[in-house]
Amino acid sequence: MPPIRRILVLAADGAQSLDVLGPVEVFFYADRHVPSSYAIEVVAPTQDGQITLTNGLRLGAAPLPDPVPAHDTLIVAGGEGARRATGDPAIIDWVARASQRARRTASVCTGAYLLAAAGLLDGRRATTHWEFCDALAKRHPLIDVDPDPVFVRDGDVWTSAGVTAGMDLALALVDEDLGPDTALHVARQLVIFLKRPGGQSQFSGALSAQQATQPALRDLQAWIVGHLDEDLSVPALATRAGMSERSFARAFRREVGQPPAAYVEALRVERARQLLEDGAPSLDAVARATGFGSAEVLRRAFHRRVGVSPAAYRDRFQLAA
Repeated sequence: MPPIRRILVLAADGAQSLDVLGPVEVFFYADRHVPSSYAIEVVAPTQDGQITLTNGLRLGAAPLPDPVPAHDTLIVAGGEGARRATGDPAIIDWVARASQRARRTASVCTGAYLLAAAGLLDGRRATTHWEFCDALAKRHPLIDVDPDPVFVRDGDVWTSAGVTAGMDLALALVDEDLGPDTALHVARQLVIFLKRPGGQSQFSGALSAQQATQPALRDLQAWIVGHLDEDLSVPALATRAGMSERSFARAFRREVGQPPAAYVEALRVERARQLLEDGAPSLDAVARATGFGSAEVLRRAFHRRVGVSPAAYRDRFQLAA
């Protein structure tokens, strides 16, 4: 029988509740399905072991073990508490030492701030909650911060986006440890998708773009969403907006934050994702419905933005179903 994998979840006072409890639930259900797989312990840098989560709930946790025992996985939860804890040298030192005693280290949301403060992300690709990616990159220029993925693995260090993304990361860890069948069982028990691919965007293309202030461009943005299968080239869009191509391209990029072609592609890929999740019968049909010229053009754009092929993405949803 393989040894029990000991999981330490570090939760500073002010931790985000789902950053802590989401991964805990994933490992709990995995251990229930495959007994003696995991031993999970929430630890906190407090005297009485009590912390207050960001939603006001109180949580009992064990004190930080020191000396740090050997363990399989260190997970650092995010939230306001994690960001505050970067100012405490003792906590940063503990994270650094705990990571050395772990087989792998992970963070959820802004728990990445603590990993960064401990020097664990230097020279690595990492992510965090989209709202804090720019700040993390400015504070730690040696980190390759990617604001898009749900989670990132770089060697033995894993980082995830915000809040519920911690469950996606935990499912990926269970998949690595116990295989996809167990990960699927846990996902079904928790009534969540098996796992979003790590490269999947944190949020949709429509939400990630700015809303234009010019009425003509704002109306055009709304129109594009319902006409993704039509000609959405710059000349066609400029004509619809009543502008010259050059003026349109400049104004659109200035107000929306990205070129028209990139904006259209993001929305088309987003729509393709929805069709694949609904079990679209063929990639050719998806390509036609989303305005891509062919299944091959769809495949290239989809892989570039989502990180997996359309066929693999559809298969994941069919498996979960």
